[in-house]
Amino acid sequence: MPMSVSVKNVKRMFGEQAALNGVSLDVPSPQVLGLLGPNGAGKSTLMRLIAGYLPPSEGKVEVCGKDVEEHPFDTKKHIGYLPEHNPIHLEMYVREYLDYVAHLYQLPDRKAKVEEVIQRVGLTPEAHKLIGQLSKGYRQRVGLAQALIHDPEVLILDEPTSGLDPIQLVDIRNLIKEVGKKRTVILSTHIMQEVEAMCERVVMIHRGQLVADDTVANLSSHPGGLEAAFQSLGTSA
Repeated sequence: MPMSVSVKNVKRMFGEQAALNGVSLDVPSPQVLGLLGPNGAGKSTLMRLIAGYLPPSEGKVEVCGKDVEEHPFDTKKHIGYLPEHNPIHLEMYVREYLDYVAHLYQLPDRKAKVEEVIQRVGLTPEAHKLIGQLSKGYRQRVGLAQALIHDPEVLILDEPTSGLDPIQLVDIRNLIKEVGKKRTVILSTHIMQEVEAMCERVVMIHRGQLVADDTVANLSSHPGGLEAAFQSLGTSA
């Protein structure tokens, strides 16, 4: 099975503090992988390293067989990234913003790509509006749309269901599972139910280190389920 993402003995320092310390991880395609850990565990730092927005202090990260630091432009073409604090332009219209993203990726037939991704993420009823007029749930869909528009091989989603109402939650979960049938999806959360609902595999991070890596089925079979497995590591979500 080919590895879409390979993280090799990565350390990331912020001043004197190690946000990540000796992390190694291989993620094949297709797979939906959940990064689970309390706030401040290092999940977002790891995702930013994989996405190429932060360099590692030590070690290396490869996406689709290429070093992210050595080939930043090549690797970004293969990655769709939704950061936790989605930096979308509130003063732009939905279609205008997605066309701008399609232009950045130099996509052919931009208009068709924009309409396709709008439909795919369920944005059609709101697509004529300014992004600033949208609810948090629909802004999250815009974030997903910009991450998906260039049909990336690796999708990195930092807290993708944050702030969604129950109906939107089901829609976004289903979309992520659908994408994960053909692609690598890495998503972070501190909510157990999200991992159980969407992921095949879970990696638990605590204080910058990987403390567990197993299938959701195996970890859920522990007495007390996934949550008990997490608590037994001396962590709390």
